[in-house]
Amino acid sequence: MESTAKAAKVQKLLAEFGSVLVALSGGVDSSLLLKLAVDALGPSRVLAVTARSESTTAEEIEMAACVAGICGAAHRVVSVSDLEIPEIAANPPDRCYHCQRNRFRLLCNIAENEGINIVVDGSNQSDQGDYRPGRRALTELAVRSPFKECGLTKDDIRQLSRALGLPNWNRPANACLASRFPYGTPITAADLSRVADGEKLILSLGLTQCRLRHHGAIARIEVPLKECPVLLEPGINKKLVDGIKQLGYTYVTLDLQGYRTGSLNEVITA
Repeated sequence: MESTAKAAKVQKLLAEFGSVLVALSGGVDSSLLLKLAVDALGPSRVLAVTARSESTTAEEIEMAACVAGICGAAHRVVSVSDLEIPEIAANPPDRCYHCQRNRFRLLCNIAENEGINIVVDGSNQSDQGDYRPGRRALTELAVRSPFKECGLTKDDIRQLSRALGLPNWNRPANACLASRFPYGTPITAADLSRVADGEKLILSLGLTQCRLRHHGAIARIEVPLKECPVLLEPGINKKLVDGIKQLGYTYVTLDLQGYRTGSLNEVITA
C-alpha cells in the first residue's frame, strides 16, 4: 500500500531527528504523527504538547489527552492567550501567521528547555491549496512537517490512522474558532464562545460537519449539502433557530454552497 510506504518514510525521518516535540491539537493529523513518532523513537524521546487558548475547545483538549494516552506519550497542556496579541485580536488577513508564531515560539522554547531536537507538526500535502499564512511562521521557527515532506495526503493519514486504531481517524476536519470570523472583524472571547456553543448545537441535531461563520448579528451556517434538508425539518429548524438566537444572533442563515474549508478566504483568493 502506498500510504504504508509513505508512513515508513515518515518514521525514518523522525528517527533521524533523534527526539521530537509533537504539536498535538487532537485532530487526526497530529495524532497520527504522534503515534508514528513514538513507534519510531520510543516514548522517552517524544513529548506531545497541546496549546490551550481562547480559540480551542474543551473537546479538542480531551481528545489530545486521549490520543497521547493511547500512544503512551508524555503530554503537556500549555496555556497561551491569542487575544492578548493585537495582531490576532484585530483579525487581519495574516492573523494565522501571528497566531502560529505565538504558539510555536512557545513550543520551540519548551523543546529547547527539555533538550528536544526538533518541533514537528501535522501539516500535510493536502494543505497546499488553501491560503495558509501560518506556514511562514513555521518556516521561520524551523518547525518540521514530516507528512508534507514525505508526501502524505489527508486520505493517506485517515487510512493509516484507521489501520492503527486511532479513535479520531474519521473525525471531521477542524480549524481554530478564529477562522469563523471575516477578516477585519475583531475577535473577542465572548464571540468565540458563542461560535463554539452554536456549532455544538448544530452537531447535536445529527449533522456530521458544520461551521458557524460569525457576521455580526448574522450567523451563517455551513453544513454538507446533502445534510441541508435536515435543518429544514420543522422541529429541527425551530430548535436550531431558537438556539442560535439565544446565543445573541438576530438572523440565522444557511449557506447554499454548503460546508467548505476556508470559505472566508474566498475574499482573498478572488
